[in-house]
Amino acid sequence: MDPLSADNTLAQFSQKLAQVPLLYEPGTHWSYSAGVDVQARLVEVLSGQPFDSYVKQHIFDPLGMADSGWKRDEADLARLARIYVAQDDGTLEPMPRDEWLKANFMGKPMTMGGSGIVTTVDDYMRFARMLLGEGELDGVRILEPATVQLMATDHLDPRIGPENRSWLVGKGNGGFGFDFFVRTGPPLDAEENRGTTGEFFWDGLPSMLFWVDPVQDMAVVFATQKIDFDGTLHHDIRDAIYGADYTGAK
Repeated sequence: MDPLSADNTLAQFSQKLAQVPLLYEPGTHWSYSAGVDVQARLVEVLSGQPFDSYVKQHIFDPLGMADSGWKRDEADLARLARIYVAQDDGTLEPMPRDEWLKANFMGKPMTMGGSGIVTTVDDYMRFARMLLGEGELDGVRILEPATVQLMATDHLDPRIGPENRSWLVGKGNGGFGFDFFVRTGPPLDAEENRGTTGEFFWDGLPSMLFWVDPVQDMAVVFATQKIDFDGTLHHDIRDAIYGADYTGAK
């Protein structure tokens, strides 16, 4: 079915995905999925607008995120930060990207809910600060505080044990809200990344990370471009910010 092909529209994606069997019975496992892309299609159906147009009108433009969007042209390629691939000898080699980007994003109809936005660190930080402000930044309200709180609440059934949470358990002592890992308790040991109970975050393929820590009134955008995913970078930046001995207590 290939529902996530860049040649599909979100409407075509949703129709194809509906024909793909579920991996598990609902409520029994957490698995990384196309759920955020389903959310994007729901936005289209409920609003009557294409997803990218809705996000531009209701999020990007009000927040002043003028450099963010899905649809890019070839002139943007020169501005993209280079991704580097770690070699066996420890050196970093630039990842070939021009043909891949053209094939997957330039002029393609898919506007995924879970990926595909090209942006800048400054724009990303404005989005993170909006979440820190419980949906508001610089007098502009994007979300209601209750909505952000719902997003940042662990919704996993406690009966879904660590063995049924895939690699989510490696991200720390917590669960999953609406599109975020949510920390529900302090770090359990010295190996776990430092952080505060109540923080929420997500990361990305080239070792990228951003998080929002309401207790510390702090938002962080950690922009890295390294493949394979390097969790030691996240451990080190959190040690540098919180201190290696931080307990994570409120």
